Amino acid sequence: MKKYIIILIVAIISVIGGTAYAVLTESNEQQTIKDQYSDIAAKIIAGSLQDSNAYNRLSIMCDTYGPRLSGSQNLEKAIDWIVATMKKDGFDTVYTEPVKVPHWVRGNESLTLNAPYSKQISVLGLGGTIATPANGVTGEVIVVRSFDDLASKSKQANGKIVVFNVPFTKYSETVRYRVNGASEAAKHGAIASLVRSIGPASLNTPHTGGMRYADDVKKIPHAAISIEDAEMLDRQCALGLKPNVTLKLESKFLPDANSRNVIAEIRGSEKPEEIVVFGGHIDSWDVGQGAMDDGGGCIAAWEALRVIKKLGLRPKRTLRVCFWTNEENGLMGGKTYAKLHAKEIPNHVLAVESDAGTFKPKGFDFGGSAKGMELAKEICSLLGMIDASACEEGGGGADIGPIMELGVPGMGLLVDDSKYFNYHHTNADMMDKLNPREVALCTASMAVLTYVVADMPKKIQRK
Repeated sequence: MKKYIIILIVAIISVIGGTAYAVLTESNEQQTIKDQYSDIAAKIIAGSLQDSNAYNRLSIMCDTYGPRLSGSQNLEKAIDWIVATMKKDGFDTVYTEPVKVPHWVRGNESLTLNAPYSKQISVLGLGGTIATPANGVTGEVIVVRSFDDLASKSKQANGKIVVFNVPFTKYSETVRYRVNGASEAAKHGAIASLVRSIGPASLNTPHTGGMRYADDVKKIPHAAISIEDAEMLDRQCALGLKPNVTLKLESKFLPDANSRNVIAEIRGSEKPEEIVVFGGHIDSWDVGQGAMDDGGGCIAAWEALRVIKKLGLRPKRTLRVCFWTNEENGLMGGKTYAKLHAKEIPNHVLAVESDAGTFKPKGFDFGGSAKGMELAKEICSLLGMIDASACEEGGGGADIGPIMELGVPGMGLLVDDSKYFNYHHTNADMMDKLNPREVALCTASMAVLTYVVADMPKKIQRK
């Protein structure tokens, strides 16, 4: 009898012990993100904030090579410098991949107010616009406040130069006047179109950016003017002064050019075939220096990889930094990456993009499954120590869009963008707008997120 009692006690202990072990194991799994990585996250943050290496490298790139429009020598020289410097950092792999990109050239341009008085108006042709005749396009101005307003003034717009004076609300809403304004104006017989720059503030700083022509509408020249001048023309029209301007643009398309995506990796220690890709776009518009759009995003990602290597950390999965080319006027970098890495797409665990400026980080947005969002929130909680733990629903970014469409979860760095659109696509996008510590904080955010995703036992679920 005692023998059976002992066996029963052992069995009960075994069951209880097994249950306790299961609970402990489950508890450890639940604590993997919140607790297991908190010390590592603190080390990564400290390593990111110990100097201004990211800001200094960004300054070297911007001040040495300037703006980096697709097809330009500036862009390709900057890429040469990046590759050479990355190799000195000692990453496991550093290489480029060829990308064919559109090659639009601005040329000389001017906008002259002829009446009611003479004045040179600051102007930037929009990316992809056709040129004017050599002697320009001269005409009376008509100002409209919306596409509906234009339609209601269709007869008045015929033979005129249409000015879209549409106040900035949010980028995704107001940008359609830049993108589609030329074709909409041409439908009503306009000979050229001008758009109030897409931004909330201005110091006589026009904003360039991409535009499109509809296939079934006559192409007319399309350019951006400052908020100040759009308002002036609006007031002149209201006074019955019939402002008259001459627009001259020499812009043209050259044959597609050769460019490159840049890739640097730390290979995974256990699952090197699984990839966390992160970065930004290395091209910019041909004004300013492209410091915040998107030089800062690229350099922050690069520095994140360098800090992880410097700390001797090697995650289970591969960390891949990618600088995509041609985001501004073609998205060929992101599209080509998706094609060249098609076989790897099932093994892409996460794609992360930084393309909203390198100001004070707030956290990340996430595009993917509901279960993936839960895990993303837990990872972002590690950034609470630098007040960057927000995790919002979103879409990731333009360059990672092509692989997100194939099922890869995506995240985008969220920053305090209250001043971003003041400088976006203008001559004011230069190094002085950025702060060394804020760039370092963006580096820390990218480094913590990507390292943890690359190392944690779980994968972000796609469904």
